[in-house]
Amino acid sequence: MRYTVQVAAKTDVGCVRTNNEDNCGYDARYGVFLVCDGMGGAAAGEVASKLSVDTVLTYFRQAAQTGHYPVYGETFEGVSVHANALASAIQLANKAVYEAGSKHAAQRGMGSTVVAIHVDQQRIAIGHVGDSRIYLIRHGMLQHLTNDHSLVAEQVRRGLITAEEAERSSMQNIIIRALGAEETVKPDVDDVIGLPGDVFMMASDGLTKLVKDEWIPPVLAAATTLDQACSDLIDTAKAHGGDDNITCILVKLVQQPWYKRLLPGGGNKQWQNSF
Repeated sequence: MRYTVQVAAKTDVGCVRTNNEDNCGYDARYGVFLVCDGMGGAAAGEVASKLSVDTVLTYFRQAAQTGHYPVYGETFEGVSVHANALASAIQLANKAVYEAGSKHAAQRGMGSTVVAIHVDQQRIAIGHVGDSRIYLIRHGMLQHLTNDHSLVAEQVRRGLITAEEAERSSMQNIIIRALGAEETVKPDVDDVIGLPGDVFMMASDGLTKLVKDEWIPPVLAAATTLDQACSDLIDTAKAHGGDDNITCILVKLVQQPWYKRLLPGGGNKQWQNSF
């Protein structure tokens, strides 16, 4: 049997902001899905997040055509070729954002977070920079696959504050690693073995700050489609203040027999042949 993926993606300006600096994108033909949360004020955050999404997607589209994953920046031992490809794509995005910010005064200092996954059958490569997150929901249980690159998360890791204090901290929005902040960046990358029914959730902090971990699996279980689940998660964040832009991508692994082809997804987009 081969795996298919179902995917749903939504972004929302939220209840307070007037512009949306989040961006998300995917190309299911090549198994690439990502969320970026821009920063920098005015339109610069929107530029940084869109440039990051476009750069990562272009990297994998070109690699699929050539059969070669070019290496950019640092490589990592102990992870798959796909995880290192994701690392190269993220470091290339960092270069693009940094150079764009250096050339244009209005965009100087702009940056973006990124969370991304690359799906190749059961092998799931993950990569991230910043405080957007990737979760795995398996058999109704939620697991964090990323650690925030933020000041309060680092304080929690060092035992300086508790997780509860971090949730109330006025410094929640300070991140210590971002695309475009410096000439180079070190992404965190890893590999996960996926199982049928697994849902990988990528989200900006506009969702993760307001939607508690324990609320997420029941929302997914109650929804009849991934599109509905995406909408319900965003609506939950908005119901609890919605003080930031909110973006969510849900990717579900589905195992199907060979004789099942592309079928209407009931609101979900499904691909089979690419994986």
